Amino acid sequence: MIQYFYPWLKLDNLNSFVVLAIGLFSVLTIIYSLGFMNPVRNTESAKALVSNGVKGRRGLIQYYAYIILTAAISIGAVLSNNLILLLVFWGFLGLTLYLLINMGDDASSIAKKTFIIVGGSDALMLLGIGIIYYLTGTLKMDSIKLEFNNGLTVLAYLCIAVACFAKAGAMPFHSWIPDCAKHAPVPVVAYLPASLDKLLGIYLLARISLDLFVMNEALNIFLMLIGAFTIIAAVMMALVQHNMKRLLGYHAVSQVGYMVLGIGTGNPIGIAGGIFHMLNNSIYKQDLFLISGNVEKKIGTTDLDKLGGLAKTMPLTYISALIASLSISGVPPFNGFVSKWMVYQGLINNLQLTTYRLRLASVLCLVAAMFGSGLTLASFMKLIHATFLGQSKDSRPKESSDVSWTMWLPCLILAIICVIFGVFAYEVPLKYFILPAVKGVTFIGTWYAGLSTLLVIIGLVLGLLIFKLKGLRPTMRQDTAFVGGEAIDLKQDRVTGTEFYNTIKELRVLGAIYKRAEAGLFDIYEQGKNIVFGIGKSLQYLHNGVLPTYLVWMLLGMMGLFMVLLL
Repeated sequence: MIQYFYPWLKLDNLNSFVVLAIGLFSVLTIIYSLGFMNPVRNTESAKALVSNGVKGRRGLIQYYAYIILTAAISIGAVLSNNLILLLVFWGFLGLTLYLLINMGDDASSIAKKTFIIVGGSDALMLLGIGIIYYLTGTLKMDSIKLEFNNGLTVLAYLCIAVACFAKAGAMPFHSWIPDCAKHAPVPVVAYLPASLDKLLGIYLLARISLDLFVMNEALNIFLMLIGAFTIIAAVMMALVQHNMKRLLGYHAVSQVGYMVLGIGTGNPIGIAGGIFHMLNNSIYKQDLFLISGNVEKKIGTTDLDKLGGLAKTMPLTYISALIASLSISGVPPFNGFVSKWMVYQGLINNLQLTTYRLRLASVLCLVAAMFGSGLTLASFMKLIHATFLGQSKDSRPKESSDVSWTMWLPCLILAIICVIFGVFAYEVPLKYFILPAVKGVTFIGTWYAGLSTLLVIIGLVLGLLIFKLKGLRPTMRQDTAFVGGEAIDLKQDRVTGTEFYNTIKELRVLGAIYKRAEAGLFDIYEQGKNIVFGIGKSLQYLHNGVLPTYLVWMLLGMMGLFMVLLL
């Protein structure tokens, strides 16, 4: 059917599985919202809808219409083979993103911030498309192949890349995602910043890097460094968060770094790993945000200090959270490990090249990527402990009473996909989705996913037998809890996961960076706003209401314009 709309639309190996993913995430979001966004269910986001003026049946119809419209426009953007058509779809997605975020309680300022960051990058995207048309004379994407032989070509690539970074949430265009994660309705965050925006942003970055431009070493290193910096900076911010949704928001940023890093390697295995990680991240990240919605619905808060002990009362949500947490941390045999492993292979491949700059950048980025993966596991140990395993702040019901099936079923489906895409990575996602889109992929070494999974299961079964059988069970004793050299009384004091890694902020160098980060020093929106308001304040002094002053400025302006035209 798509062939009848060619050259406006085109379906190929790179965008076909992205279309399927958009459909899957849209259906799961709608199913989840049936329980979560219903005011009768007494959820926090449902209350937010009512308090924000979106009331009753009309408000819910409006919400679902935005979801369906976003899915349709996203598919149109992915299938676009014309740059102007792509720009039109891209712009409409910014509008639906603004409308959906604005449905949250007190989210109007966050929606405006998001619209300005994404909309500003769209303006740069328009400039890049204009330059491409000037250089090639065509807007047909499959007819464009530009080499970086002049500054205009580099500018065109960077303009479109900035739009990709802003959409996906790579640094320094990331600050809207953690704010959105905290204030927007949970299904909206799970649907857009966590899944669809990652798919669209990284898909377009892969499209321009593989098809529209012939990449060179300098731009590959640029992408790799952006990816490595995004991984480390965002995961360091995630470590010290005390709100579950904000922690997940920073991890949504951090994981983008692996995708950009993989594409930046410039070799098939690394690029395939980056694209595979784009798909994997969308799966487990949507799962994690939906899980945070289950916790919010059940307890009424996502503050980690007020949570704990939910593993017994919410068993299905806990199982989903455990699988998704291990997946995002890159623990085998789950899907996140396979895609990260492929990105690492892409970096190792670059170490065999003779170019010193590329080898050095690859070493630095490999260290950053592996270190970031360890910090990711550390922060999700904090999340799992504080939410599900730790001691609750107040008494929780002992009986199992998970959320409604419309809310736990999408979480469980996504968790199962994480397992399938990890255990059967070669047989399903790589074979049918990734390898057809990236030719020439050669693996370094071999990963026996099935055998590894079997060994893990055997180890768990043996551990369970040892724990259950009295004859094999090791002797245990109870003693005073020991935490960092300080003895505490568990009957009076509570060990909470929010205290994990707080000492990082007490380090002199890192503490100063954290303070500046919390003050908005690294927020491009806040800094841009300060510059604009600063210029506005300086111009206010010129508007003093005195007519001779205005006449002098008009005369000076005419003289300046005359000199420009004369020269």
